[in-house]
Amino acid sequence: MIDIPHEVAKTERTLLIVEDDKSFLQRLARAMEARGFEVATAESVSEGLQQVERSAPAFAVVDMRLGDGNGLDVIVALKQRRPEARAIILTGYGNIATAVNAVKIGAVDYLSKPADADDVVAALLALEGRKADPPEHPMSADRVRWEHIQRIYELCGRNVSETARRLNMHRRTLQRILAKRAPR
Repeated sequence: MIDIPHEVAKTERTLLIVEDDKSFLQRLARAMEARGFEVATAESVSEGLQQVERSAPAFAVVDMRLGDGNGLDVIVALKQRRPEARAIILTGYGNIATAVNAVKIGAVDYLSKPADADDVVAALLALEGRKADPPEHPMSADRVRWEHIQRIYELCGRNVSETARRLNMHRRTLQRILAKRAPR
């Protein structure tokens, strides 16, 4: 059972989801609607900023890296328009520095993708100053490592030699990792 803060219980449950992965965006939007949220969606920073300008929601779930910029810009704009809004950052490529930065600008939590809708709701509705309970099935350390390698590989234009150099890894070791399926 999720504890709902008194001020959140009185507030409308408008939610903005900013995510560039269209299928994930649609799944999360449907799941959040099923949990009682009035959902608006955006697929880019510019669309997210327009949504915030039109009508600042009470809640936001924002992807960190979007095609046209950084999702933190949407949270900054939201907090300027509606300081009491509760926002979380979602990302597949998290690190401590970005988590700290997200919290400094006003995000209430930071979740790794793929995040379960129940984890998102728990983070959004967690009592002030208290973190949501840890997820029942968090991403394994092997999966986090694999996701990081895949990200660097994509950023290097799928160039194995360049990726191996940047990861300080032997090229053949990287090739073996890339040939395997993603760990669970």
